[in-house]
Amino acid sequence: MGSANRRKALRLKRKKRIRKKLSGTEDRPRMSVFRSAKHIYSQIIDDTKGITLATASTTEKEVIEQQKFENKTAAATYIGQLIAQRATEKGIKSVVFDRNGFLYHGRIKAVSDGARKAGLDF
Repeated sequence: MGSANRRKALRLKRKKRIRKKLSGTEDRPRMSVFRSAKHIYSQIIDDTKGITLATASTTEKEVIEQQKFENKTAAATYIGQLIAQRATEKGIKSVVFDRNGFLYHGRIKAVSDGARKAGLDF
């Protein structure tokens, strides 16, 4: 097994362990974050109904047309603020944070800090 496959397998193992303990409800949905090499994606999910309530990512046309970010962490902070803004428009004030098996560090932390700054409660 290559090192990249091993890293991914370990992340998925952590993800399963985390997801056993947390799930999103109607009044407190789950905010899931995924990080790839280039982009960052965030969703707010109601697990009881199995629907996505809000989403934001760096692949969206609106974000790409935005000013050029100085680094990927700055883009992640912006995505956190954007997802929080979209959530508050739908009446969501509080969420459960799902780091999706990634370490709470760098871009994952930047998304949560941006969302907190924009008024979302964890």
